[in-house]
Amino acid sequence: MVDLKQMSKNLLGNLTQIEGKKIFIFGDIGIDEYVKGQVSRISPEAPVPVLEVDGTDKKLGLSGNVAANVKSLGGEPLLFSTIGEDQNAESLKDLLKQSEISPDFLMVDPSRQTTSKLRVMTGHHHIVRVDYESKKAVSKDLLDQYAGKIEEQMKLCDGVIIQDYAKGLINEYTSQWVIEKAKSLGKPVLVDPYRSTALKAYKGAHFMTPNRDEALELAKQIPKPEIWENVDAIGLELMKSIEAPQMVITLGPEGVKIFDDQGTFHLPTFAKKVFDVTGAGDTVIAAYSLGMGAGWELRESAFFANMAAGVVVGHVGAVACQLSELRESLEQL
Repeated sequence: MVDLKQMSKNLLGNLTQIEGKKIFIFGDIGIDEYVKGQVSRISPEAPVPVLEVDGTDKKLGLSGNVAANVKSLGGEPLLFSTIGEDQNAESLKDLLKQSEISPDFLMVDPSRQTTSKLRVMTGHHHIVRVDYESKKAVSKDLLDQYAGKIEEQMKLCDGVIIQDYAKGLINEYTSQWVIEKAKSLGKPVLVDPYRSTALKAYKGAHFMTPNRDEALELAKQIPKPEIWENVDAIGLELMKSIEAPQMVITLGPEGVKIFDDQGTFHLPTFAKKVFDVTGAGDTVIAAYSLGMGAGWELRESAFFANMAAGVVVGHVGAVACQLSELRESLEQL
């Protein structure tokens, strides 16, 4: 039986341990732009709604949101990603500076455009999303240009995140390069995977955090159809496949399933209201990385991550979990 009140009390007492932990983040980055307004009529030009715009907003997206969560929870993100030479790249740098996250580790590739996702919304409802992006694989030459800076910053960190959104930065070569470098420095590597990336790209990571759908898609690379309807079997096979000692599968409203050398463990969700699950996975891996960096046991880190995710799904769009909101949620358990 899980004693939530005791877990909450313990976590409140330990939150200072994550302050200042440096987390190296290697992953695709982009801008999340929102155009919001009211719809009261259909266009006479085509059978589509007419949005009367109330306002626009730009936020850090993809790995930028992971970094924002690390920062807002008290850590220090060291964010490496790729951008182009365009206006969105400049906007992205400005957003990072506003969040007090260094833009100095962004790798510039003039041949690609900086990722941006434009969401047109009325209330909590999406009307359309428009993506500006390049998904071509990052070249070995680009990574080699920044290898010295990557190693220099990795030496300073308490943990490494590989954040895969299939926008081109993460492939077998780049992922294995980061994992090998981190392992040589004694740094744990956490992976937030993409469902269609080859599992061998993640081999050697300490930890992986797929959601249920991602876990199933990844497990289909393993020729054992009998496991595909069993979350426990999927988790164990994925651990074996990438040689990871730990694994977490997030289950949405059902919480999370944890896998380690003690077996499996289930934690319920702590979301009081759910408006938007966008970015919840970013919050989860940010929290796990900080917990691991602080030396917490996996189950304490899982409780921390689950509580943080419960906070952010109560907001619209990808937002960072604020420590004040997390404390309030913990005190109310």
